[in-house]
Amino acid sequence: MNAVTETVAAEAVSGVEIFVPLAKLKKSPRNARKVPHGEAAIEALAASIQHKGLIQNLVVEPEVKEDGTPTGYYLVTAGEGRRLAMLLSAKRKQIKKSEPVRCWLDTLNDPSEISLDENVTRTPMHPADQFERFAELSNDKGWGAQEIGARFGVSASVVKQRLRLGAVSPKLLQVYREDGLTLDQLMAFAITEDHARQEQVFEGLHHNREPWIIRRDMTAANVPADDRRAVFVGADAYVEAGGNIIRDLFSEDRGGFFEDAGLLDMLASEKLREIAGEVQAEGWKWAEAHIDYPHAHGMRRFYPQPVALSDEEEARLELLSAEYDELAEGYSSYDEMPEDVAAKLEAVSDEIDTISAKRSAYDANVIAHGGAFVVLHHDGSVRVERGFVRAEDEALADPEPEAEGDATEPQTGEDEQPEDGDEDVQDVEEDEEPGKPISDSLTRDLSAHRTLALRVALAEQPDTALIALTHTLTAQLFYSYAEAGCLEVRPTVTPLGSHADGIEDTPLAARSSEQHEVWAERMPRDVADLWDFIAGLTDEKRTLLLAHCAARTVNALRLPWDRKPRSLQTADRLATALALDVAKDWTPTVDSYLGRVTKAHIVEAVTEGVSEDAARRIADMKKPDMAQTAEQLLAGTGWLPAALRTPKAEADQPAPVEVEDVGSVEQPSEAEAPHTGAQDGEASFAVAAE
Repeated sequence: MNAVTETVAAEAVSGVEIFVPLAKLKKSPRNARKVPHGEAAIEALAASIQHKGLIQNLVVEPEVKEDGTPTGYYLVTAGEGRRLAMLLSAKRKQIKKSEPVRCWLDTLNDPSEISLDENVTRTPMHPADQFERFAELSNDKGWGAQEIGARFGVSASVVKQRLRLGAVSPKLLQVYREDGLTLDQLMAFAITEDHARQEQVFEGLHHNREPWIIRRDMTAANVPADDRRAVFVGADAYVEAGGNIIRDLFSEDRGGFFEDAGLLDMLASEKLREIAGEVQAEGWKWAEAHIDYPHAHGMRRFYPQPVALSDEEEARLELLSAEYDELAEGYSSYDEMPEDVAAKLEAVSDEIDTISAKRSAYDANVIAHGGAFVVLHHDGSVRVERGFVRAEDEALADPEPEAEGDATEPQTGEDEQPEDGDEDVQDVEEDEEPGKPISDSLTRDLSAHRTLALRVALAEQPDTALIALTHTLTAQLFYSYAEAGCLEVRPTVTPLGSHADGIEDTPLAARSSEQHEVWAERMPRDVADLWDFIAGLTDEKRTLLLAHCAARTVNALRLPWDRKPRSLQTADRLATALALDVAKDWTPTVDSYLGRVTKAHIVEAVTEGVSEDAARRIADMKKPDMAQTAEQLLAGTGWLPAALRTPKAEADQPAPVEVEDVGSVEQPSEAEAPHTGAQDGEASFAVAAE
């Protein structure tokens, strides 16, 4: 083949190779491709031409005027993408517009057919071959992702993905070539470069080969980066200790997977023990570090007690609060503030917190004989639980019991004789002996009358009744004194840990514990001061305390041996009144529901939560695969099983029955009240209760 110059080409000689200046090339109006090349494709061609030159020449024909005379330009019949790529290089000053371009002159064939033929009559390389060739460039020539990307006009991240795919087990790559795996499935296997593990998971797959199932099985022994242990230890410390993090280059892995769970546990425990040492340095007798909170410790807990600030601290706190308000005025967040203002405001806030923290403190005896647990919270933060006292140390940690009576009061011994002028006690009749206590029978009689009077009076004063009820519940829920209240109301708090594994380590359980601790820290140390504390609360805070105490006793457990239909009916009414939405804190997963019910229940759940079509698609799966797929389908739908749903409020409620003012109606005494025997059974009791 002879190469000729542009001037020779002007004579319309067909079938020769010519060199045409880039500026003299134009797009052919008869090019079959109407959809333009994408930017990425042009970038890739430009990079290829820059590093390897023009591998494939362009096919051109001379541009002519209406009278048939040449214009000196050439129309690109095939190779428009390469022309655009070279123009991009010229725009970047990598080549000149006068750069000669190797072209094949063709005036015999139909330009439209040539353009179509170039784009149709070709077989693209199988992606697996491309992945392996990229891997060879990396392994044989030592090129990194940046170098390879520059030579092929793709980003380094794309090169890394192709290199990872090229490193998949040759056995699986061959299955992919034979259409036994999709690209998405192959990418799921590429999450690690362990060929043995890839082949093991492949052999264990059933007919359901969803990519997320493959990823799940590939990382079954690993710890996700959003696990609380991984968040607490941190990726840098884990890697520094010799751990490896698996990265998924093809999907959002939220930081990857920590490969060595044992190493992660060891690092978390060591870090917790260091923090426990700092806590013990506060003066505690002991401090224990645990990844999980030891719920079965069985120890009594003491809480910090209110402490009055000094006059100087109160004055300083008032000044700081005023300064804080002045600095924060006009801003809704730190981001809106100038840096100097934000820094000063943060310093003021820290000092306020430091002084405010002095408002409560643990008793010195509790610190000297008690301890603390240092554990991991559900979000990876550290949770320090102070004030626990072991059984053998309880007597030492308790405050000194006050002596009854006045110790300085003179006592009279049996052998002391009266002085002259004193009345001879022997002459006083036995039943008139001064100071002799009244009989037990009379005491019971009088106390019964007083109890009845208290009942009537309390019923007529609901505000005081609220204080008394709150006092009784609080004394039993926050103190170890079951008899501190005079109301025979017994709160029962049923532990839930034995009914649902892991429930005590959930975010919802953490909220419940925090609510209790906030109130516990405000309680007076001595239960004898509790009445005054509750009476001194505002109506709103007193009601909140009562609500907290009542909430601790809620029991809506459905147990096979505990038949209590009316209690469960009331629990439903309570849920309706609260507009309870369990979906905010519970989702159907394999562990929480789907793996513990029948296939029919899973299909029913997907039908209700997603659609009938989705349910039909999973109906023939094996149960493990069905449960995993259903978990993905139901995520974010808010679907709940019947046992967790809140009944809807009835649209038409019956009109309330008007009741006479009980204060104006004479109430029968307990003696006059008709006796209602048990012969009517539970039905009559239910009617009376309603």
